[in-house]
Amino acid sequence: MQMKPLDPAFPIQQQLGLSHEGPIVLGNLFTIDAADEDAFLAAWAVDAAYMKAQPGFISTQLHRALGSSPAYFNSAVWESLDAFRAAFTNPAFQAKLTDYPASAVASPHLFQRVAVPGICTE
Repeated sequence: MQMKPLDPAFPIQQQLGLSHEGPIVLGNLFTIDAADEDAFLAAWAVDAAYMKAQPGFISTQLHRALGSSPAYFNSAVWESLDAFRAAFTNPAFQAKLTDYPASAVASPHLFQRVAVPGICTE
């Protein structure tokens, strides 16, 4: 699978080197060729099951773009950056990335919750 930074100025490799307290959210936009949609979903399901079993994992949700665009967005919540880093950099997980179809492009990025009074809690 190809990786394309969501923010080229601060790709996930740099984010993984940060120190951060509290929960984090992984946002990952996937683009694929329409013909590879079934293969993508199968590979993602295996990855999600692996991540679900890792310490610090809270939840994940995969979303498909409306219409004929085979774009997907995954959001995953983790207890901490340390927990996500350990799971994401684990060689067992990294080896699974080769199971994705060649057309798959992932754009992962890490986020923290933001409190907006009266709307969102931190």
